[in-house]
Amino acid sequence: MSASSIHRRKPPVALLMSFALPGFGQLYNGQINKAIWLFLCFGLLSIPGLALIALFLPPSLTVPALALALLATVGLWVFGMADAWRVAGQSQEHLLKPWQLSGVYALVFLLCNALALPLLIGHVREHQVASYRIPSRSMEPSVLQGDVLFASKRYNRPEGGAEVQRGDIAIFTYPNNRTQHYIKRVIALPGDRVRVAGHAVWVNDKPLTRREAPNASGIEVTEGTAGREWHVVWAQPDAAGAPVELTVPPGQAYVLGDNRSMSQDTRHFGTVPLSDIIGQARQVWFSSGAPSGMRWERLGHLVE
Repeated sequence: MSASSIHRRKPPVALLMSFALPGFGQLYNGQINKAIWLFLCFGLLSIPGLALIALFLPPSLTVPALALALLATVGLWVFGMADAWRVAGQSQEHLLKPWQLSGVYALVFLLCNALALPLLIGHVREHQVASYRIPSRSMEPSVLQGDVLFASKRYNRPEGGAEVQRGDIAIFTYPNNRTQHYIKRVIALPGDRVRVAGHAVWVNDKPLTRREAPNASGIEVTEGTAGREWHVVWAQPDAAGAPVELTVPPGQAYVLGDNRSMSQDTRHFGTVPLSDIIGQARQVWFSSGAPSGMRWERLGHLVE
């Protein structure tokens, strides 16, 4: 046995490797089985685990569950670093295995960080759930500027999932700039007859308006359809523009913002292809904005 094949493991190196990637320090220590399990647990807990929480837990449990999942993920990461340090420090002599080479470490690091984790994150964002920050006031009072919400991507998909319905708050690709996503409420579907006049909206000759009342910032209108209700606001005084009447073309949806005086929507850029609707807004998991700062009461708020 050559002297060059026997090396002492260095605790600082093991610690730094585990900091860079959970399980990487265990790989450095020669514990390949533990390294695989630590990496898998970290990846599954921090990515698909958050998606399951966002999609399936009741709104009242979402924020506590996210906090617990974050603590568990950080705890697993810290455990991996401490364990790598401890094992490296206990090993006086270490017989290197044939695969324990710097090139193998570099390859594993690149495969995990540049391939495995990005593919997992991409799959979840594309097919399960994605997070969006709301930059404008166009959907107030339902969705506030500064809200960060989960949107279900198991929505309006060819392979199944929830179908687009009137009253849904949808995320879609902006027709005039396909690098941007907009959030609006679906008012009408293909074949529906839509009429907008003043502060009132009709779909198939049935009014959406339930109630109308003045408030501090203008006029608040309660709209609803098929057992669902939501609130929209208009600035006052507001002429609401010229009356609009159209039939929604095949494969299209008519969308409006809930803050009707501050929203760019179908009234401005036309109907939206159903194929461009990529998600349904579900729940707020973080919210902040001037002048109040953090909006604690918004955490876990169900978007309807």
